[in-house]
Amino acid sequence: MHTLILAAGQGTRLRPYTNDRPKCMVALAGKPLLHRQMAAMEACGVKGGITVIGGYRSGDLDTLGGDLVLNPEYASTNMVRTLFCARDRMKPGEDLLISYGDIVYEPSVLQAVLECDAPVCLAADREWKRLWQLRMDEPLDDAETFIMDEAGYVKELGKKPRDYSQVQAQYMGLIKIRGDKVEAFLDVFDGLDRNAFYDGKDFDNMYMTSFIQHLIDTGWPVKACLVNNGWLEVDTADELEAYSAMAEKGELASYCALSN
Repeated sequence: MHTLILAAGQGTRLRPYTNDRPKCMVALAGKPLLHRQMAAMEACGVKGGITVIGGYRSGDLDTLGGDLVLNPEYASTNMVRTLFCARDRMKPGEDLLISYGDIVYEPSVLQAVLECDAPVCLAADREWKRLWQLRMDEPLDDAETFIMDEAGYVKELGKKPRDYSQVQAQYMGLIKIRGDKVEAFLDVFDGLDRNAFYDGKDFDNMYMTSFIQHLIDTGWPVKACLVNNGWLEVDTADELEAYSAMAEKGELASYCALSN
């Protein structure tokens, strides 16, 4: 398996913490987000074959021995374009693990994804509302749709929900592509219309959820790997400070247990 960690963004909402470092190098409870991810990977036996895709302040990335690939257009592109800057690391026949750089998760969350055998697997939090209530007064304001069928296959994600019934879980930014589908995964990207708009964004700035929705709409089975918390997204300075304060008081473990 090869692992790609998306860490090219500028993290403007995390300023001033990102003034002198990439978003994934911001520390939560004394340890950079990236290093917390890599510790969870090591705990699950994912040790080699890790590539970090950087951009903003890439010289300040400490990949702990992992490879580094750059998105030179990080300032004008979004995650999908960043992901495919490392297309030469996507090997047909080898499972592909993709992780956002601004999340941390317990090993059990990653293990659920690793054990999934669907063509595409997405980590998704059933208890997302509990976590979102730490972040904002009205969780629905920042949530995205996540609608599954009875077998747990995703039918819609990434849209603005009308009500809570459209948010059966919350997509977390942790994805696995089964090895026998990697070549077709590359073909789908290559076949996208470069002049089209995807959920209101041009090709260069397409959201990852829009790309996954395109896979679903073209017949790909995308399975939800459901967990109950065990992760955090660190998107703003207020969130980082709140999580850090909770960690100091021992109040964060019921949402996500952070290893030393």
